[in-house]
Amino acid sequence: MKDTLFILSQKLLPQHLLSRLVGRIAECTNPWVKNTFIKWFAKRYNINMSEALIEDPTAFENFNAFFTRELKPGVRTIDADENAVVSPADGAVSQLGDIEHGRIFQAKGRCYGLSTLLGGDQDLANTFVNGSFATIYLSPRDYHRVHMPVTGTLRETIYVPGDLYSVNQTTAENIDQLFARNERLVCIFDTEFGPMAMVLVGAMIVAGIETVWSGHEAPRLRETVRRNFQPQNPDPITLQKGEEMGRFKLGSTVVLLFGKDAVNWQQSLKANSALRLGERIAEKNAEETAVEA
Repeated sequence: MKDTLFILSQKLLPQHLLSRLVGRIAECTNPWVKNTFIKWFAKRYNINMSEALIEDPTAFENFNAFFTRELKPGVRTIDADENAVVSPADGAVSQLGDIEHGRIFQAKGRCYGLSTLLGGDQDLANTFVNGSFATIYLSPRDYHRVHMPVTGTLRETIYVPGDLYSVNQTTAENIDQLFARNERLVCIFDTEFGPMAMVLVGAMIVAGIETVWSGHEAPRLRETVRRNFQPQNPDPITLQKGEEMGRFKLGSTVVLLFGKDAVNWQQSLKANSALRLGERIAEKNAEETAVEA
């Protein structure tokens, strides 16, 4: 009954209006407003401020600055093995596995279309048909900067407007095509592992998605926006493994996509496995590595 009421509320609430209102509060610099909000949040979610570069939660300009706080150098170790794919964030595995028949598993028998996730581009989707996916959920208490799982050069981005349902386990199990219907930013990189997609999925009261190359990514007009960064760009955007690529203002989800036979997920990983930024989550396919050698 509780889950049913939660899902019903998700459908009835004015998602975008509520998110805009929360976004304004999150940007407020009034000391009383922002400190009250930050202290409540830090206590409610048991935030570990000892890992943050700035440990005093009231020292941040606003709630968003607190929420996207930087970590101290060295508190996360990036697996340096050139064949390793690392977790792009702190969080937990929602699902991972193979992309079968152009469909990605969501939860409890629910799937969504690969092409739909990528903004309806079938040619782009064909790049990842029969490939691999990992869906990583960032809870409110997690560190909310997203980093590169492998070194890559940005090829293009696609902003896809959509709904703003919450993206927790309850909604994943009850909302059809959740990650392919929410607002999202698709980032396509060329890597030594082949093409890689990082899809940053928005959610209820997420005040924004940012990237290190463009800042805030959601345009005012709710329409699909595609940006090509190659080959005309004389100064390509190449980010090293472990380097920051973006951030969420409030919690959400990252969906990673690799092509066929590109990577093998760590066998120990399964739904709800906890993840830390920089730890190995997959490695380059041994057969592919042997061919290159």
